[in-house]
Amino acid sequence: MTVPPPVNQVTAEQVFSTDLQANSAMAGIYVSMLGPGGATDNFANGLTTRMAALSSDELITIYLGLNIPFALFNTNKITGEGSVESNMIWSSLYATIYGANAVIDGVATSTSSRLTEPARKQFAAEAKCIRAFCYFYLVNFFGDAPLVLVADPLTVAAMPRTPVRQVYEQIIRDLEDAQADLPPDYSVSGGKRIRVNKWAATALLARAYLFLGDYGNAAAEATKVIDNTALYELEDDPNRSFLTDSREAIWQLAQNVNDGLAGNATMEGYNLLPFGVAGVATYLSDQLLTAFEPGDQRREKWVDTIRFGFTGPPALYHYPAKYKTGPVNRVIGGVATEYYMLLRLAEQYLIRAEARAHGAPGGPAGAIADLNIIRDRADIPDLPETLADTALLDAVAKEWQTEMFCEWGHRWFNLKRTGKAREVLSAIAMKQPWEGDYQLLYPLPRQNTHEAGRLVQNPGY
Repeated sequence: MTVPPPVNQVTAEQVFSTDLQANSAMAGIYVSMLGPGGATDNFANGLTTRMAALSSDELITIYLGLNIPFALFNTNKITGEGSVESNMIWSSLYATIYGANAVIDGVATSTSSRLTEPARKQFAAEAKCIRAFCYFYLVNFFGDAPLVLVADPLTVAAMPRTPVRQVYEQIIRDLEDAQADLPPDYSVSGGKRIRVNKWAATALLARAYLFLGDYGNAAAEATKVIDNTALYELEDDPNRSFLTDSREAIWQLAQNVNDGLAGNATMEGYNLLPFGVAGVATYLSDQLLTAFEPGDQRREKWVDTIRFGFTGPPALYHYPAKYKTGPVNRVIGGVATEYYMLLRLAEQYLIRAEARAHGAPGGPAGAIADLNIIRDRADIPDLPETLADTALLDAVAKEWQTEMFCEWGHRWFNLKRTGKAREVLSAIAMKQPWEGDYQLLYPLPRQNTHEAGRLVQNPGY
């Protein structure tokens, strides 16, 4: 497996000799998650959202009839060669993991007396939280994945794939450690929610437990975040949810506003919003649009339209508009009004609702109450108190779909997690004939399977 070498080959003792230097190394990981520039696709700068939305039933590419990578993922026709996009998801996730491991190792091995104990705890915990976040996406995109916990490329090179369950066990350990040692506020980042804290680790822990089917713990961890009303609350206006000062935000990433392509836009906005008269490269599916109930403010405020002709007469296209700054109105060097949203409070209500629907404390009544909090913000009627069993689980799935659409792969991962992926996706005309359930995992980069003899390709590729 190819892993980037240590930057400038500097030693841990040099990088982690003082609190300030160690903080710079830690901050560098956040910057690297977005890549060296807006033109470079990294998992955290919108690539995860786009590819998972294309693979699910959310986005359709304008280029559907052409043999380009987006169309292959959109139509369920991925080949063993993979694509630049899926390869970049893999490589950028592991690059971030490598950076996190370097911080964890560097803090542990540094003997400098100027690296204080509080700083050691803080940075190791941050790195573990980010490492857990990356491994969550690796296993949900690719399945079994090498569990790399060291920053030594020689050790990593010959590692085989680790079963998903074991990776999740490490995710849980990392998040529990991070939860214990991270601060409960955003003082490290000057009040901005752009670095992980105790509650980011807790929110991720709730998600991990949900994906493991541990509903009691999923509900308990989500409740810890929800109950922290001093920091978090749903914004009354959905259009405030993605702003830099959103009280719904648990973890955001700040873009480099001086980037020569996106400027003060996020790449989420840059790639999903219209390019003026050139229109959009992707648009929302009928499957998603028809899931919204009449009057749903999420449809009103997070979906917009444009009329243009790609190969014929102008037609009306719907596109996601959760982010408002894109290629037309971005300003290079301008003030950012939105950050990349990685974790937000609404997800925690959905996690707890689903967990309660599966028997966690609070039960069906609690699940309905949680869903109605989400629905109240969307200005749609409350669900009846009598909802139960399959009907309740269907209501949970529908709120996941309409609240978290085109965000970080939630829809695609949830379809796979709940065993609904084949039923839902194989019925979509553009994905027929269904090539096989194997395409619910992406292929590993062929370069990696060739270089590392023990790294076996996913079945079907």
